[in-house]
Amino acid sequence: MARFATEQIEHVHRWTDSLFSIRTTRSPGLRFRNGEFLMLGLHVNDKPLLRAYSIASPNHAEHLEFLSIAVEHGALTSRLQHVVLGDEVLIGSKPTGTLLLDDVKPGRNLYLMATGTGLAPFLSIVQDPDLYERFEKIVLFHGVRTADELAYRDWFINTLPGDEYFGDVATRQLVYCSCVSREAWPLSGRLPELIRSGELEAYAGLPAMDPAYDRAMICGGSSMLNDTRQVLDERGFVISPRTGDPGDYVIERAFVER
Repeated sequence: MARFATEQIEHVHRWTDSLFSIRTTRSPGLRFRNGEFLMLGLHVNDKPLLRAYSIASPNHAEHLEFLSIAVEHGALTSRLQHVVLGDEVLIGSKPTGTLLLDDVKPGRNLYLMATGTGLAPFLSIVQDPDLYERFEKIVLFHGVRTADELAYRDWFINTLPGDEYFGDVATRQLVYCSCVSREAWPLSGRLPELIRSGELEAYAGLPAMDPAYDRAMICGGSSMLNDTRQVLDERGFVISPRTGDPGDYVIERAFVER
């Protein structure tokens, strides 16, 4: 099998000057598990330039979707942010990742905790029917600096509840918690402190996180991951040590262990 396929841009959505989503065609033979990532890139100077991107679209969709931020002078993102309908991109053929529902132990409530573009894998997971079979309540936390960076907020509030397949269960079981750190907002602050104070759980209408009942999946910057892990570890939560070995919580290791 080829290392990557050439796909076409079907749609581009620009959330801010530097935050954008792209939707591409999908090769019929590509299979992945919700929460995994693929290599995505462009031909630059006749050579493939690829970076790892979590897949934001669910594995049952006919397209692929990715969420990206343009890094100033970034070798790939400075170019990727300018793609338009019909442009070609490179998509890797080997999905992988550690944000998998199978690697979280059974529990009552599942916290999906993301900052910035770390939201991407959870967009696919909340469209996985297994999620709603395994947990009674799912809390989706998305933390950003300013409100305009709350990508997909309208989708969570207005589109997902009306989805033909997931609308009813999402309305009953999914709690969307947007958080803004640098502007006035109903929920504001850093994720580790919100957990430590109990403010996150209270906002979601749930008791303090407890390893006897709660599970978590976390994706975001290294500082947030390290600090959030410390809070959870202090409470007795145990991380999944490796793929195939379930724990009380999982993180996407590929983006923090380079």
